[in-house]
Amino acid sequence: MAAATAVTPYPAPQKTPQSGRAAKAAQAPEVTVTDPALVRRAVKAAALGNAMEWFDFGVYSYIAVTLGKVFFPSGNPTAQLLSTFGAFAAAFLVRPLGGMVFGPLGDRVGRQKVLALTMIMMAAGTFAIGLIPSYASIGVGAPLLLLAARLVQGFSTGGEYAGASTFIAEYAPDKKRGFFGSWLEFGTLAGYIGGAGLVTLMTALLSSHDLLTWGWRVPFLIAGPMGIIGLYLRMRLEETPAFAAEMDKAEAQRPKVPLREMVAGQWKALLICMGLVLVFNVTDYMLLSYMPSYLTSELKYDETHGLLVVLGVMVLMMIVQPFAGALSDRVGRRPVIAAGCAGFLLLSVPAVLLIRQGSLLAVALGMGALGLLLVCFTAAMPAALPALFPTRVRYGSLSIGFNVSVSLFGGTTPLVVTALIGATENMMMPAYYMMAAAVVGGFAVWRMSESAGLPLPGSAPAVEKR
Repeated sequence: MAAATAVTPYPAPQKTPQSGRAAKAAQAPEVTVTDPALVRRAVKAAALGNAMEWFDFGVYSYIAVTLGKVFFPSGNPTAQLLSTFGAFAAAFLVRPLGGMVFGPLGDRVGRQKVLALTMIMMAAGTFAIGLIPSYASIGVGAPLLLLAARLVQGFSTGGEYAGASTFIAEYAPDKKRGFFGSWLEFGTLAGYIGGAGLVTLMTALLSSHDLLTWGWRVPFLIAGPMGIIGLYLRMRLEETPAFAAEMDKAEAQRPKVPLREMVAGQWKALLICMGLVLVFNVTDYMLLSYMPSYLTSELKYDETHGLLVVLGVMVLMMIVQPFAGALSDRVGRRPVIAAGCAGFLLLSVPAVLLIRQGSLLAVALGMGALGLLLVCFTAAMPAALPALFPTRVRYGSLSIGFNVSVSLFGGTTPLVVTALIGATENMMMPAYYMMAAAVVGGFAVWRMSESAGLPLPGSAPAVEKR
């Protein structure tokens, strides 16, 4: 396989010979020259894993009501939905553990190897859900097996997003890192649309009885072939240039980094990371995971029309995504992310009021506004988050910060908001929750440094091959 990149020094200017420290200062730094074709291959392989992860999320969120009936029989629909989202949230409890295992492992043995392993585990966990017998067949064993499969998924995804964003960031040239990073979330949206669209199609074509007895299994079983394809693509890739440069260092210069140093040694960057991930994931899970159930369960909106509206919003986000990523390369990550925080703070209440109005146009406008604001995060975060940490701890520190924040705030969003609405009977809770997240995210943006166009910390400058 051809080398993914070449690390070459710019020729030093011809000057009068110098000696000692002055001579070292006169030498130009090494530069990583990236091959556009191989960068695109790396982006596709990383994005496909994210697509598979979110294919599962899309299926689970859109078929949550049916899963509640299959695994948690009860006369109370709200209790069924809470139980289903409880199993959904349980996977996020083990994500930090997965991050603590896969992150340091990725900094030690390589990004590519760990991403191949997480792909296998994600596919196996999702595929297993499609094979679990119903509660009516085996009783309490059914929800326990569902929980076990979700825990496998959660553990594996603990190393997925941080690894995929690190992989793309370390392959991409400095001046296009936002554009290439945005395709990671393009994969997220494509996977979610695939999962949600399949459920929508099945809901429209199958009777309630067929969907309840066998139809719900089909989307989960599709994960098997998807995982094989993703694994093939990832196994064909080489290691990133930044990690390869770390590996080329003498063993004495490349000591093992203890987990303690990944946390204590990076505590400021970790706090900023957690704040950014909080606003990113609360708004993401609110719109893409919770809103379908909010429309049907809380607002009694027609299920098929509600699903189609959310799918339309995601298609709109996919169209805008690469342009927003390129914009973050030109104007910076901070302005783009700050615009998203300000938008959620000011427009969450009007958007939710529009959604609650109930007409198709009002729901589409409210959801569309939230979707466009979310693009500010989905486009800029994949490039901004890896740039918070130096190369030798990037995968590990980002995995820990990302997954702790997602577990505490992102993945629990559907469960918390459903419980808050049940306790207060206030249908505006989704808006208030997003506004609170926007305040935290705004503070994190204020404290972060701009990274657009600059080399990743601890890595050589990266330019595109011409």
